[in-house]
Amino acid sequence: MSALDPSSYTATQEALARCRRYRKEHGLYGVVDSALGRIMLEVGAVGAVTMPAELGARVRNRLQAQHRCGPVIAHPRSGRWTFLTGPMDDSYLDMALFSDLFRDCASVALPGSRIVLPSPSDEHTGYRAWICPPQGDFRPELAEVVGATRECRPAAG
Repeated sequence: MSALDPSSYTATQEALARCRRYRKEHGLYGVVDSALGRIMLEVGAVGAVTMPAELGARVRNRLQAQHRCGPVIAHPRSGRWTFLTGPMDDSYLDMALFSDLFRDCASVALPGSRIVLPSPSDEHTGYRAWICPPQGDFRPELAEVVGATRECRPAAG
């Protein structure tokens, strides 16, 4: 697609409209990468924990049972889910936490890194979708998602 391609222009306009809605309704201050039509969110004011979908389903169920589940993004092609959390704290500097999550193929996104929020074009292609869409501006604390991830890990065999 070239920059003059009408479908590229339409995808960008749809992404901009979605990005405005994310900002206004959910406090997710992303920006649109107009070349790709993706909505990028910098980690910092919003944190993120990514894990395999199977573990993610258990974590989501645990958080929902506690009425603490926030937005969750599916990445169907890679079989991973990303949980959006409240602001980052210094816990990501804890090497024990890093290695503990690494055992489960999970990770905490580092401040300054970017995650991609579902855009209309992602949803049409199945590349990225909401498992749990944002509800207002609620996001659980990073520690809550990490704790639920530890509680829901598969038993060591």
